Amino acid sequence: MSKKITQIIAIGALAAATSLPVFAGDMNNAVGGALGGVAGAAVGGALGGSTGAVLGGAVGGGAGGAVTSHGHERTGAIIGGALGGGAGTAAGNAMGGRTGGLVGAAVGGGAGAALGGNMSRNAYSNDYGQRHYGERHHRKHHRHDD
Repeated sequence: MSKKITQIIAIGALAAATSLPVFAGDMNNAVGGALGGVAGAAVGGALGGSTGAVLGGAVGGGAGGAVTSHGHERTGAIIGGALGGGAGTAAGNAMGGRTGGLVGAAVGGGAGAALGGNMSRNAYSNDYGQRHYGERHHRKHHRHDD
């Protein structure tokens, strides 16, 4: 059993290491989603078994993303953290039991919150970032005497 746990931790660490450079600007969201996902999965698992762990991982990942995000990225971080935390917990539970569920909640919640926050922020900047609403362009009227 310890070999399986070691393999799951190694896979989780590898996945986290490969995904972190992509989200370097979203490190706060990743950390918040990961910590929230683990805490939620642990509490949910203690109270409601495997199903409770999945629900706890989802709620915790979303809450962690909400706490650490700001402004226009909050909605995406909440949704991404919740989806990633729940899915990571479910996948981890299937592969490695309770410990796998905790690792999955960390990886899924962190990556989901970071990706969701990044997508939400980019969508906002695409809509409102570089347009100049309300500006009027005044042009001089040139007379040409022919």
